[in-house]
Amino acid sequence: MAEPVKPTRRILNAIKESVLRREGERAKSSNFFIQEEVFSRNQRLPIPRQVVKADRPAIMVFADDAPLFNWGHPCRYLLYDAESGELYQEVVAQFPPYGGDQEVPKTYRVFHQPVQCAPQTIYPLPPPPVLRPRAPGRRYAVLFSGISGYRHLNGLEFLYRTLVQVYGYDPSDITVLNYDGKRNYVGAPQPVSTWPGDNSPYQMPIDGKGSKAALLGALDDLKTRLTPDDSLLIHTNNHGGHGYTGPESDLCCHPTFDQALGVAEFAAKLAELPKFRCLMVMMEQCHSGGFNAAVVANSTADRTSIASACKELKNSLGGCDFSPFARDWIAAMAGANPHGYVLAPDADTNHDNQVSAQEAFCYANSVHDPFDSPVYCQAGGGDSDPLGQALIRWDLPPLPVESIIRKFWPEPDPLFAKRVQAILPQIKALEKEMQGTGRQLYETYTKQLTEIIKGAGKL
Repeated sequence: MAEPVKPTRRILNAIKESVLRREGERAKSSNFFIQEEVFSRNQRLPIPRQVVKADRPAIMVFADDAPLFNWGHPCRYLLYDAESGELYQEVVAQFPPYGGDQEVPKTYRVFHQPVQCAPQTIYPLPPPPVLRPRAPGRRYAVLFSGISGYRHLNGLEFLYRTLVQVYGYDPSDITVLNYDGKRNYVGAPQPVSTWPGDNSPYQMPIDGKGSKAALLGALDDLKTRLTPDDSLLIHTNNHGGHGYTGPESDLCCHPTFDQALGVAEFAAKLAELPKFRCLMVMMEQCHSGGFNAAVVANSTADRTSIASACKELKNSLGGCDFSPFARDWIAAMAGANPHGYVLAPDADTNHDNQVSAQEAFCYANSVHDPFDSPVYCQAGGGDSDPLGQALIRWDLPPLPVESIIRKFWPEPDPLFAKRVQAILPQIKALEKEMQGTGRQLYETYTKQLTEIIKGAGKL
């Protein structure tokens, strides 16, 4: 393969200066990249979902006009004459030039980046919650991200941890389909190491690629597994477009932005599922609201709900470590954000110790970024369904060590210090065991503490 023709540094500098001068105020909110090579006449340019050929030797500048959004979102391709350095065409688009399995060429460079992600603070995690008895039936989940970025992988991990650690899902009933079939993603930061929630290693296994065939195959597999008592959660992350598979929204799939699953095909697959108890869907990708009505109309579940990050013709916001809407919806279900601190306001608005589909949406909607436009639909009472199991997360007072000690060893007591030292290891062990328990067990632990202290009085 022939090496790309490199333009002169003079032409490249002239183009960069021209871009910033021409863009003016807009340059304060857009990031700009330049491909430092010359595209030959009639060569197809790397613009996904569009066939655009250079009508002369050209140098391409990519303008990312909404850097914190998920793809697709408003962007432009600025085509400059490779000889004169003058702008001759502007192409309005929805997707970046490279993604999925497409390798970003070394000649593709950022030269103006005013919009960047801010680092996030890590908070200590609270103790795990206690689980109430769950609803009958098995609980299945399909977590999907096609052309994953760092934030999309992190969202899948957050939901996987919530399902397993908070709600007690059987990992064998969770199907995770991500990017190239590995715990991987496009872009920085690399290499893939630890989850930013608590800086621990990623836990979720990856069951397959984030491809259209894999997603439809996972739904086909459920045809033989779902029973009338079962529930199914479907979460889609990564990117979405509109108008590519017809006059509808679509979900981008591995390996390129041109691979897409449209609303009609997705809804038709849902309609093939057998009757089951509850379908809960949460979608993060751009234009995801276009799926809402079709999901509800084609669901075979008795109760259905779908929460989407944005309206059909809108884009969803992205972020550094997480996509905000998905993060907040999952946090509502988890009872804490990825870094572990308590939510405000409380997502459990009716205080029944469980978070329903509607409550999770209402929380995410109440704190959503102004750029997002969350939408919600339900049928058959699907808004009242939790993730199949209720959550209790108590902030308990410390064990009443001192009050019980004073009950048995009134002051002055010459053996006080000796007795405390003797039972201290048992008290510490009891406090550790009590972490994360519900109030229904608090009295049990208090009685155990009483017996420990009472027994020490025999010293």
